[in-house]
Amino acid sequence: MSAPLNSFTQRSTPHVLALFRVVVGLLFACHGASSLFGVLGGAMGQGGTVPTGAWPGWYAAVIQLAGGLLVLLGLGTRAAALISSGSMAYAYFSVHQGSALWPIQNGGEASAMFCWAFLLIFFTGPGTWALDRVFFGDRTQEPASAAQGEPSAA
Repeated sequence: MSAPLNSFTQRSTPHVLALFRVVVGLLFACHGASSLFGVLGGAMGQGGTVPTGAWPGWYAAVIQLAGGLLVLLGLGTRAAALISSGSMAYAYFSVHQGSALWPIQNGGEASAMFCWAFLLIFFTGPGTWALDRVFFGDRTQEPASAAQGEPSAA
C-alpha cells in the first residue's frame, strides 16, 4: 500500500510546491497591498496606509507586494523569495523579538512563518506552474546527453 502512495506523492510534489508558492505569494502580496493602499483592513489592520518612504514600514510593504507578486507568478522566484525571507527575518528580530523570546508571546508568528516559508521556496524553487519556466525553460532538468548516460565533454 505504501508503494502507490509513495508514487503518488513523488508525482504530486512539484505541483504541491507550486501551489504552496502561489498561496504564500498571494498572502504576502496582500500584506503589502494593505499597507500601501489601505485595502483589506489597511496597515496593521488599523485602516489607512503606511506613510510613503517611512522606514522600515513602507519599504517592507513594497517588498511584500513586489516579492509576493513575483513569488505568486513564479517569476524570479528564488531571488524574490530570498529577499522576502530576509525582510521577514529583519521584521521578526527588529520588531517582535525584543518583547519576548517566543513568536507566540511576541506576536511574530506571521513574520517567522513567512521567513521560513520563503526560505523553503528559495531552496525548492518555483515548482511546475511558474512563469520562469515559460521564459527561461526548465533549468531543473539535466541536459539530454547527461540523462541518457552519454559522457560529458568535461
